[in-house]
Amino acid sequence: MGEYVLCCCSTADLSKEYFEKRQIPVVFYHFELDGVNYLDDCGVSISSEELFRRMDAGASTHTSQVSVGEYLEFWRKYLVKGLSIIHVTLSSGLSGSYQSAMIAKADLEREFPDQKICVIDSLGASSGYGLFVDTLADMRDAGTPFDELCDWAEKNRLKVHHWFFSTDLTYYIRGGRVSKGAGLVGQMLNICPLLNMDQLGHLTPREKIRGKKKVMIRTVEKMKEHAQGGTDYSGKCFMCESLCMDDAKQLAEMIEKEFPHLNGKVQIYPIGATIGSHTGPGTISIFFWGDERVD
Repeated sequence: MGEYVLCCCSTADLSKEYFEKRQIPVVFYHFELDGVNYLDDCGVSISSEELFRRMDAGASTHTSQVSVGEYLEFWRKYLVKGLSIIHVTLSSGLSGSYQSAMIAKADLEREFPDQKICVIDSLGASSGYGLFVDTLADMRDAGTPFDELCDWAEKNRLKVHHWFFSTDLTYYIRGGRVSKGAGLVGQMLNICPLLNMDQLGHLTPREKIRGKKKVMIRTVEKMKEHAQGGTDYSGKCFMCESLCMDDAKQLAEMIEKEFPHLNGKVQIYPIGATIGSHTGPGTISIFFWGDERVD
């Protein structure tokens, strides 16, 4: 790990195997399913498939962020070894965990004055937040110094694009992201809203598109419009899905056809329990490096 540790929260929605292979320690969010508490631990406690099937059958969910105390415990074991910390959080536009991390940082800097703690607000979520962390891990492995990595992260975090849609509006209505009236009409008309993440890290509805096939085509168009280099984009593309793998694979094939210079195949991950508790089944998101998000 060198002289510093790069770490993040489980809401980066990558796999347990990925985090272990890349040596990225993870602190877990929490969620409640029908009154039973679980860790959002990359599908170890409960698989994504089981979670979304139970939600589809009517199970209730609640989520809770990482507390100040959990950050203190999580980071202290590295600080006592003389290591500094770079921690990337879920967007402050979606969660208060960034603020909790900043409180823990202030406490630990007094306790460990010889180590540095840098907390980066990803202004992202799910596997888009994961794509951001993945790039930082590449830079860490290439020997990027602590201060340089923190500075680069702050300056480039808004270049990670998040575009997503859902074929089931139930949980968007329940969470208030789509009004009840608009949601009911949308369901009757087979509307699949296309959303993205704005520059403040909020999920923002952008277009109302009728039908799954059309919204998938429009999603690819958005990638053409915003990806670095257009269809010559040579970076990675991550994707996540909630109980709709066949549709995700179809969209991945569309992307790979239109972007022949991708860095590897589109990598598909299940949406994690924390994010998935708010999106529900039927959501697909794509993530890539592009122009800076400005609205």
